[in-house]
Amino acid sequence: MSPVPERIFNFISEHHILTLAVSTENGSWCATCFYVYLHDQNRFIFTSDPRTRHIREVMKNNDYYVSGAIALETKMVGKIRGIQFSGNLTNLKGEELKNAKNAYLKVFPIARFSRLHLWGLTPDFIKMTDNRLGFGKKMIWKA
Repeated sequence: MSPVPERIFNFISEHHILTLAVSTENGSWCATCFYVYLHDQNRFIFTSDPRTRHIREVMKNNDYYVSGAIALETKMVGKIRGIQFSGNLTNLKGEELKNAKNAYLKVFPIARFSRLHLWGLTPDFIKMTDNRLGFGKKMIWKA
């Protein structure tokens, strides 16, 4: 797998909230989640209770292929940047869970006081828009 380009990695690293979109029987649903990104694994780590609608929908439909977005909020068209991505969602267990928990708590130490249910999202496609490089400039990465 080719590594995520530096420009995309830097953007992901500058942010901490992603919007997750999942399929439902009647269409789709989305949720915002705090994340950490493990560059060496190309994996977003986020916590979400299995009782939340987005996780229930994933599990009910047995569809762990999801999509999402991270965006810079700005009204200045020349500064618009963001990514859209798709990939597989994993219910982390064992050593993966332990490593993910350590990484998540390092960034969000307040989460120690919550019941964490960590998920891994491994993107296989990322499209980045970066208007600083020219209006509508896109960069595509595929695993």
